[in-house]
Amino acid sequence: MIMIVSNRMKGLHPYVPGEQPKDRVYIKLNANENPYAPSPKVNKALIDFVQSHPEKMGLYPDPDSTELHAAIADMLNQCGGVLCRAKVDGDKVTPSEKDKIPFTVTPDMIYTGNGSDEVLSFVFYAFFDSGKKFVMPEFTYSFYPVYAGFYNIPMDTVPLKEDWSLDVEEMLKRAKSDKGGIIFANPNAPTGLGLTRNQVREMLSKASSDEIFIVDEAYVDFGGESCIPLLKDFKNLVIVRTFSKSLCGAGQRLGYIVANPELVNIVTTVKNSVNHFPIDALSQVSGKAACTDVAYYVETSKKVVEERDKFYDFLSENGFYVIKSQTNFLFAKHPSISGEELYKMIKNEGLLIRHFATPGIENFVRISIGSKEQMQALKEAFEKVIK
Repeated sequence: MIMIVSNRMKGLHPYVPGEQPKDRVYIKLNANENPYAPSPKVNKALIDFVQSHPEKMGLYPDPDSTELHAAIADMLNQCGGVLCRAKVDGDKVTPSEKDKIPFTVTPDMIYTGNGSDEVLSFVFYAFFDSGKKFVMPEFTYSFYPVYAGFYNIPMDTVPLKEDWSLDVEEMLKRAKSDKGGIIFANPNAPTGLGLTRNQVREMLSKASSDEIFIVDEAYVDFGGESCIPLLKDFKNLVIVRTFSKSLCGAGQRLGYIVANPELVNIVTTVKNSVNHFPIDALSQVSGKAACTDVAYYVETSKKVVEERDKFYDFLSENGFYVIKSQTNFLFAKHPSISGEELYKMIKNEGLLIRHFATPGIENFVRISIGSKEQMQALKEAFEKVIK
């Protein structure tokens, strides 16, 4: 049977997600999921839709997700693209001074897909070419190399600096040589560090306007600086975002890009060449409802940030090397316990954290931030195993 498999298939190296155990119940802090349920408005909208319009479950959904795009644009205008710093007064949400967008985000600047992973797949197909190398950090979201292999696109990976930050100058140098574009997560995963908006602006100013520049903002709502304001000046910028993290929607499978309408239309063309209906009716309803309750997600994002900073202090006080994070996770290592052993010891205590066997970061563990109760349980587990 293996003889009928294509050579393309033989060369695939699939992404490995966070462990999803079935043998017992664990406290899961290994997949950067949000510990809080979606807004009650999401639940109500789903129930109302199923009860009031059951016939729509037998019909194709809006292929353009028109109402969802309008809702996402409105949400971004309200919070400025960073939830944890937004200000809430009753139901009114306003962005912090730092995050104000100097223009109005419009629905034609939004494209949505089945999770940001599908969005990234279409972005890779649309903008990276098999004849040119694209530039990315050595340690970043591990799905980027998977898509590079899937679409046969050569990569140029740039090592991080000693402090685990992006080597901006080297990335720009290689991008000018390779002429294949740049992609990086900001804040980066799994390190948790991010570039400021001004640093990204400087990169864009030095980069070629003829090459694509992709910024993955999956975690920006927990303390990074969104690059949405830069869209006013840079037409080659594509920003990828997700509902999975700050919008408590990992099970919802919604991702989106924010870019100038011309680039949105290009990605839409790719989508329509693969699947004309990627966003199902329930996801469109739930996504729209989530965007109408920005205040709820501002508060949950602030809770995650508070627990993250407390656990950062706990790890530091107990001898860990831990990177100051702008995300909903921490990246840390113990001076005498290997990353693999620490992962196993914590798992034995009934909790899951993430260990990567990748050379260079094999002694680190990545710890997703849970609720106050979950982080207390993790703290007690850490105290037990390190003593």
